[in-house]
Amino acid sequence: MAKKLGKVSLLCDEELALILTKLLDPSDRKSFSQVCKQWLRVEGLNRSSIRFLRPDFLRQALPRFPNIVTFETPNSISDTDLEFISQTCPKIEVLNLNLVTTSLDLGLKCLGLPALANGCPKLSKVILTGRSSITDQISVSLINLAKNLTYLDLGCCLEVSDKSLEAIGFCSSIRFLSLEWCCKITDKGLEFLANGSCSKTLKTLILAWCDRISDSGVSHLRRMHCLEHLSLANCGRGRKITDTGGVAISAISTLKKLSLVALVRVTDRTVVTLAEKCINLEVIDLSDCRLTGASIRAFARHKLLQSFVLRFCNVSENDLDHLVSRCRSLKSVVLDSETLNQIRPRLRKRAIKVVTVC
Repeated sequence: MAKKLGKVSLLCDEELALILTKLLDPSDRKSFSQVCKQWLRVEGLNRSSIRFLRPDFLRQALPRFPNIVTFETPNSISDTDLEFISQTCPKIEVLNLNLVTTSLDLGLKCLGLPALANGCPKLSKVILTGRSSITDQISVSLINLAKNLTYLDLGCCLEVSDKSLEAIGFCSSIRFLSLEWCCKITDKGLEFLANGSCSKTLKTLILAWCDRISDSGVSHLRRMHCLEHLSLANCGRGRKITDTGGVAISAISTLKKLSLVALVRVTDRTVVTLAEKCINLEVIDLSDCRLTGASIRAFARHKLLQSFVLRFCNVSENDLDHLVSRCRSLKSVVLDSETLNQIRPRLRKRAIKVVTVC
């Protein structure tokens, strides 16, 4: 083999690693690893991320990649597997266990995630979307052990409740938190977040489809000092949040992106107040809200708004023309196809350029 490779066989591991940095296509890296045993080993040592579609091959394959910082699997995985990962790959920073398979998540009980958080001290991003076996016991242990945690996605973790939010409230590093479809979350949980250390660090909070949240909980969010992205889409089954909560969040002056989708009891009063006070707002989604032209015209003089989403809203061509002609920062207005087809013939030229369909 050395004769076939010629002088290339004289390259040391460090030189081969430099060559690997130039290979961006995964198929090229695969070809590299098939040249000889040395190249196979070097490729494994310099792999930074891996995605396992067959966790049953985990123990056989993973030891070749001790330096990965990102581990991902969309399938079921057990506690013992996570403990093995923590022992084999202690440099992991990103753990993506987003469950996209239709099979039940029966693997995680209580020990695996805490063991991984303890064995991987640089762990900062954890995605657990759809893992129905995640309980408060597991999430609290993870939060307490992962001292560098900045990103946590608990979407569709149906057993997660306010007890988890109490622990998250004490976390002084968290910047992204998704609780979408966490139906056990209540107003008390939002109070824990707003009164905790995380209120000074959290930039993104996703609360879509949390049906126990009401004005009382949303009003606590005014104390979130640096929140930039807030989603209340379909919260409280669309009826528990009114102008009381809507006006309260206008106090969050740092907001850049806001979703109030399907909050049918939110009126023009909320939107007008948001336009006046949320001066940093860049994206707002009011789809399926019961609003009038006053809400649209309220943003005519806004300095930073770039995207206005108004799907399934009562929109007139006059209101859109007024908005587009005066809001110079605006790049897109998103409508549903039926509404756009109705008003397109009467829109002015500039409005037609910015209106899109989704």
